[in-house]
Amino acid sequence: MRTYFAAFLAITIVAGCAVSPGTVVKGAGPDELLKLREGPGLEYKIIVGLPDGTRLKRHDCVTKAGKLWCRVSLAAKPGVSGYVSADYLSDR
Repeated sequence: MRTYFAAFLAITIVAGCAVSPGTVVKGAGPDELLKLREGPGLEYKIIVGLPDGTRLKRHDCVTKAGKLWCRVSLAAKPGVSGYVSADYLSDR
């Protein structure tokens, strides 16, 4: 069931990616997904993978072990939120 949800969410996200400017996922690569995590660090559980172009709302950012992590929510699904590496965010 979780796999179907993740696939549905990825399709929904891609469908709404280029609608308006804001924070977007950039640099994950054509065959890679940026991992949305439950907390600010690699040790936290992955919620879902986000393709390049995914629109996000950036909330706050924290530095952990020398790396900047931002709490974000999906623009298309604000109830889905977590942390991503700031290295893969771009403000358009």
